Amino acid sequence: MTQNRVTVIGGGLAGTEAAWQIAQAGVPVTLYEMRPGKKSPAHHSQELAELVCSNSFGAMSSDRAAGLLHEELRRLDSIIIGTADRHAVPAGGALAVDRGVFSSELTETLANHPLVDFRREEITQIPTEGIVVLTTGPLTSPPLTADLQKFTGLEYMSFFDAASPIIVGESINKDLAFMASRYDKGEAAYLNCPMNQEQYLHFYQELSRAEQAELKDFDRETSKFFEACLPIEELAQRGEDTMRYGPLKPVGLFDARLGDFRAPENKGKRPYAVVQLRQEDKAGQLWNMVGFQTNLRWGEQKRVFKLIPGLENAEFVRMGVMHRNTFINSPELLTPALQFKKRPDLLAAGQLIGTEGYTAAAAGGWLAGTNAARIFLDQETLVLPKNMMMGALFDFISSASPKHFQPMPPNFGIIPPLATRIRGKRERYGKYRDRSLAELAYWMITELKVRK
Repeated sequence: MTQNRVTVIGGGLAGTEAAWQIAQAGVPVTLYEMRPGKKSPAHHSQELAELVCSNSFGAMSSDRAAGLLHEELRRLDSIIIGTADRHAVPAGGALAVDRGVFSSELTETLANHPLVDFRREEITQIPTEGIVVLTTGPLTSPPLTADLQKFTGLEYMSFFDAASPIIVGESINKDLAFMASRYDKGEAAYLNCPMNQEQYLHFYQELSRAEQAELKDFDRETSKFFEACLPIEELAQRGEDTMRYGPLKPVGLFDARLGDFRAPENKGKRPYAVVQLRQEDKAGQLWNMVGFQTNLRWGEQKRVFKLIPGLENAEFVRMGVMHRNTFINSPELLTPALQFKKRPDLLAAGQLIGTEGYTAAAAGGWLAGTNAARIFLDQETLVLPKNMMMGALFDFISSASPKHFQPMPPNFGIIPPLATRIRGKRERYGKYRDRSLAELAYWMITELKVRK
């Protein structure tokens, strides 16, 4: 490794996009991929940009979060989205691809680029010199994981990840949910969804019989580490009252709109159980279901969790998941330009930084690769406008609460609100799209100075 070229470590979607953007900027790049010399428990081929799970990049329509991200990347000449468009297969309203042809073409294209030195080698330590982009994904190898933990000096997460669902604030019924802190101590920072005994028992019964998702072999092997972070359905299996003495504990929580909780006449109004929601972003547009890490199938999550009073019409931007995952605490470590704060010539992208989904990985690769090339060329790094889906996503992962940071997929809940509130979801999302693409067009002319 030398300082006269950029190094990209990891040949997934983010790494492939990053290497391509660097090379297209006229900058030499070395792309390292450890397969097939060292295999990953999730991959089945040695191709770049292998689609490990589904062959779908999500909804195509640009008034959907994934589709808007597709369109932004399309206009920015993303090689991932461009190749996906060429090899699309029928999938209803989704952008799905012939995954074998898709990955093979990308591998051949990168390997034959005159400025790309493609090497199939494992990198076990972060290079200490030169410009480096880390795109090693959720299954980063143990030696590199250890070195990254040493570099960050912070709690570094590499484990069986059980994460809670996240809900759009506008979809929560505030007539039922109330703001309060336990025993009125401190600021009322949590939204509380109260249940009476009948509602709780119905919820408990449906949760106990709900269908769980099947774990992959490499996930199942590590699930034993999570006794301290049990899925909500596992708590339900341990007894009718287990949740009421855990995350659904009602003690000290009361809706102030009903009066003084100490008043004798309000004794019967105290909730039997309470589901708490914690604010996920600065603007209060996203709310996390506290203690609801889960392995239920996504359809089951929607069915059962909408039984909670106040969440009847909940709009989920992220479902609960359980899988082996490796990601850094990006709000502590990264800038919105995807540079490490303590080392600006080290950048990162993909699931490693806490974004979720194929398209988000490509988006991170685009920005990290573009900025790596700009550093090499002594140009200022770029930050994307927050009104764009890409900009909102990278602003979120670099500014969310470090204490409660969880990976985030693209969604309209992270984009700044419109000046005028629009109740209709489809119309509102269409306005988000129009604003985003208009801002992208202006930004490309004034900031990016797109290559002709």
